[in-house]
Amino acid sequence: MNLLLVLLLVLPLLAVAANDTQNNGPQAQVLQDGFFAVDKRWCSFTPQLPFCPGAGTTVTTGQAPPPGMGWVPISWCDFAPIPKPPFCPTNGGNGGDGLLKPVTGFGSNPGNLDAFKYVPPDSGTSTRPLVVALHGCTQQASDYDDETGWVKLADKFHFVLLFPQQKQANHPVKCFRWFDPNDNERDKGEALSIRQMIEKMKTDSNIDPNRIYVTGLSGGGAMTAVMLATYPDVFAGGGIVAGIPYKCANNENEAQNQCGVLNNHKMSPGKISMTPAQWGNLVRRASTSTGPFPPIPISIWQGDADGTVDPQNEIELMEQWTNVLSIDQTPEVKNEILNKTTAHPVTHNVFANSEGKALVETFLVQGMGHGTPIDPGTADEKCGTSVHDQFIIPVGICSSFYIAKFWGLIPS
Repeated sequence: MNLLLVLLLVLPLLAVAANDTQNNGPQAQVLQDGFFAVDKRWCSFTPQLPFCPGAGTTVTTGQAPPPGMGWVPISWCDFAPIPKPPFCPTNGGNGGDGLLKPVTGFGSNPGNLDAFKYVPPDSGTSTRPLVVALHGCTQQASDYDDETGWVKLADKFHFVLLFPQQKQANHPVKCFRWFDPNDNERDKGEALSIRQMIEKMKTDSNIDPNRIYVTGLSGGGAMTAVMLATYPDVFAGGGIVAGIPYKCANNENEAQNQCGVLNNHKMSPGKISMTPAQWGNLVRRASTSTGPFPPIPISIWQGDADGTVDPQNEIELMEQWTNVLSIDQTPEVKNEILNKTTAHPVTHNVFANSEGKALVETFLVQGMGHGTPIDPGTADEKCGTSVHDQFIIPVGICSSFYIAKFWGLIPS
């Protein structure tokens, strides 16, 4: 069904439901950790609730719900139909999971984004690095903090985290608007909002201006490419997970039909045939910088079974950024890492400049779909938490650890 039609059908129902709530109609309340109770009359509006007839699921908490109500795991809201029911917990002042704190007053915010931060409790008084982490479509900031391993790494290696967050008012499934010229060009829209957040963090959290990094998944990965291209004077490194080359698209239709995004779409022959120089020119025209692009490390990750972003995008990203960084497309290092957990190999390529400095690396995780790869555990190279989010995937390797190591945030 057409997404617009779905929205037109569902939004009025939710508006009625929300109004009914204000008049002692269908209600919800948090009653114990991890679960909240919802009035069963919500089944008329959201039949997917686990206690509704025909939902096919059961929830056991060891405690009976209040009369006329049923238990719902808080995690259910991460997979709730779009738009989400108004009773779902939202990312409020505590970032949704209690780890994050809001960042406010960061400027004109032309992209109308929210922002959250994580500052490790023992970060010390000296200046600290900053990692900007951009969530994927359908996600929010609190889905991308400890789940991806970034909080564990920030605690251990003493850097600060910034989590920009998309609003559903900007995009129906909360994708960053990496494809829109009003948001993907320097000093415009969402790109400028993120830049303003960084300036606020530099002031508030004692950030080292020479050690600011950006990473993200899917739409956040594509937005990572936007930030690297438009603000080369800001970032010291990037990490793109299941992302798309900068300026591959100039509108959402082009993103889907030419860049290989959503529903097993494939990148168009016209995009695949672009040369590294053509991809690189799109980046070189994106900022006011004159001279060589700063030699910053960029780590690129992709699953070869991704049905949301065509894996061809990793090749085009590699061509774009190796060209921008004045290096060729022949890897100096090519090896395979055998995941101990899944036994699926990971192909790892490293591309270095004429001085032998590794500036671009690619990881292709065989058998992995669309998401951020994690490897839960206590060992140094393990990070991430096993969670309900389908886009955080335990495959035996944690991308956040290796990205941070490539940047130099983790000692070799």
